[in-house]
Amino acid sequence: MTSDVSLTQELATVFARMSGLLLSSETVNTALKLITSVAAQTFPGTVGAGITLLDDRGERITAAATDAMVDRVDRLQYRLGGGPCLTAWEDRVVVRVHDLTQDTRWPDWARHACEAGLRSSLSAPLVAGATALGAMKVYAAQPNAYAEREEHLLILFAAQAAMLLANTRTTQDAERVAEQLKDNLRGREVLAVAKGILMARNGVDERAAFLTLTDTAQRQGTTLRQTAEQIARSTVRRRR
Repeated sequence: MTSDVSLTQELATVFARMSGLLLSSETVNTALKLITSVAAQTFPGTVGAGITLLDDRGERITAAATDAMVDRVDRLQYRLGGGPCLTAWEDRVVVRVHDLTQDTRWPDWARHACEAGLRSSLSAPLVAGATALGAMKVYAAQPNAYAEREEHLLILFAAQAAMLLANTRTTQDAERVAEQLKDNLRGREVLAVAKGILMARNGVDERAAFLTLTDTAQRQGTTLRQTAEQIARSTVRRRR
């Protein structure tokens, strides 16, 4: 019991340090690799650990793995469309496989995993709020390698990985919204400049200048902003 408490405290220290990092994409990838590396060392008998996520195209990928074997058996799950890791993700439950030679839930995957030297596995979902982001898993070469203690620890690992990913996505969403706002402001600014140019050039009011812009955009098959940018650029070139 004492060793479990000590281990949990040690993990909490590692997780707190990682949570304080500036979560760029590179840092997140490094943090996920660190989590899988610590997990592989934490669970006795474990020969590999990994984290499964969706990439930018919506494809399942192993975002972090301790070795090529993990990536290989994971990719087999993705190709077959089933396995303990994917079940943990889809059903949001911890999935424990005591013995791959006896488990009948994913026979094709289990056969290939056994051929790769694996006999048991433990998978946990990465859940942030109401969203399942992916799953984390550990593999062992011996049967019955994982019990309730390991389930508890893997849940801690998965929770930390999910928190890192959720924080990163929140940051990315905020940056994307900020960039959109900046772009909208730039669009309004160039539109105001173009209207001012037309008002001065043609001696018309703001409404007439705007109608000229919209009419030009329709005739040229461009957006209002593109037309405004064209007018602003042409005026700058003319002044030079």
